[in-house]
Amino acid sequence: MRADDLTLDTLFDADPKGGVYRFAGERAVLLDTAALGLLRKELIDTLSLGAARGVLYRFGWAHGFRTAEAMKGAFDWESPEEWIKAGGRLHRLKGLVTFRPVPREAGAPPRHFAQAFWEDSYEAEQHLLHFGKADEPVCWTLTGFASGYLTVVHGRPIRVVEETCVGKGDAVCRMAGEPEEEWDEATRRSFAGVSERCLEGELARVRDALRATEAKLKARRSELTRLKIEEEHPGVIARSPGMRRAFDLACRVARVDSTVLLTGESGVGKEVLARVIHERSGRSGGPFVAINGAALPESLLESELFGHARGAFSGAASDRPGLFEAANGGTLFLDEIGEVPLGLQAKLLRALQEREVRRVGENRSRKIDVRVVAATNRDLARDVETGHFRKDLYYRLRVIEIPIPPLRDRPEDVLPLAKALLVDAAERTHVKVSGFTPEAARLLLRHTWPGNVRELANAVERAAVLADGVRVGAEDLPDEIGRPARGAGAAGDTLADVEKAHVLAVLGEENGHREKAAKRLGIGVATLYRKLKEWGEEGR
Repeated sequence: MRADDLTLDTLFDADPKGGVYRFAGERAVLLDTAALGLLRKELIDTLSLGAARGVLYRFGWAHGFRTAEAMKGAFDWESPEEWIKAGGRLHRLKGLVTFRPVPREAGAPPRHFAQAFWEDSYEAEQHLLHFGKADEPVCWTLTGFASGYLTVVHGRPIRVVEETCVGKGDAVCRMAGEPEEEWDEATRRSFAGVSERCLEGELARVRDALRATEAKLKARRSELTRLKIEEEHPGVIARSPGMRRAFDLACRVARVDSTVLLTGESGVGKEVLARVIHERSGRSGGPFVAINGAALPESLLESELFGHARGAFSGAASDRPGLFEAANGGTLFLDEIGEVPLGLQAKLLRALQEREVRRVGENRSRKIDVRVVAATNRDLARDVETGHFRKDLYYRLRVIEIPIPPLRDRPEDVLPLAKALLVDAAERTHVKVSGFTPEAARLLLRHTWPGNVRELANAVERAAVLADGVRVGAEDLPDEIGRPARGAGAAGDTLADVEKAHVLAVLGEENGHREKAAKRLGIGVATLYRKLKEWGEEGR
């Protein structure tokens, strides 16, 4: 028997009425490449590219190993070489790939122990369809099949790799096989990623990452507990009525997929609230992708959002998916949406309405499954009136609007936020600070915070770095916060204003413990209660 004599007629046994199919005496099933491509996508999305590569390589290797064993006893081969050649023939007959030999000059030795060109690879085709051009070869089951088959027929481990691959933009897939020990060190290291322990390795990596995250969360909870700070959600402190309303609304809308528009001044925490919506939604397992509409010119912004095809413009050397595709299955946060140029607004509206995008330079559309959360510090209703923003896009984005109040209207949040930010700053900068002096706290409360939470975070980090002791003092705060002389108020403050600010600062420093605050202030608890009631702060 010669390899060229193998035909579907001799190998494939099928009942015309359907049922059990057999290929070379073994039961076989028919699967279309679209299903295999979707399985590949699911493995990559769920496990990671490296782990999926390992799983599919091992699957191909087992397939090739078993096929070689079955073929050995199924036919009386003319020579061992014909049994070896049958592996490539089966590749073609099974519809996996077509192949042709690598030409070489007469009498010249081959470059590799085994080598061939592969054409019409279903794996390269499916990878390009779902992920675009890759950075490395993608015919993982095919190299696995060839490795397993050659390992059996040669009686020693043979490893097959792709030197070139259509899936990464090459003109053809070119395979090369060598005994495992003859590959160079770099190639042998790459085999570790497709070993039989590929899943265990990936799971170990994930487990270690989870343990590290849990340790950080435990340390943060411990520090926040020590400072008596409560966070409703990581990064969110909502003591004030306005912020509480915004947070509660974000939690409610997270349960649905409606488009959300977050409004408020720059630095109030719009991205933090967008993450709350994502992480409390059914899309929390998917990606959260953010882009600032004011950060890029129109041409680059369009490419970032929708992607581009190779050659679409100067410098577009390869196909590239956009952020809509990158956020598939998750949330896309469009910050500073009011700065997006009018020309791009129409394309953005189409993407939201049709749930599909078209890469720059392409004619076909790609379906997307993305929840959009937009944010702006502009008055979009006024921009609509002046013609600077499309009315249809405005109403498409403003299905649910959540206004976020500025920090100056949230005095109840200032000190708790400052303390939480101090915990983060101390951890990042490796300094040992644990609170604020009463004077520093009073200054934080009095400042109007035109830069909102972002300004507060920068001020706290600066103070944490400059602090000499375990508490941040007034002298450590930035000059723009306006430190007056000790005990004095700002110009225009009345004595009552100064008294109120000082009392509230001490109360905040004592985390609301009125007996301790009264003792430090040198007044009775009843007096403190009376003053808080007069100021409308009895709920503190």
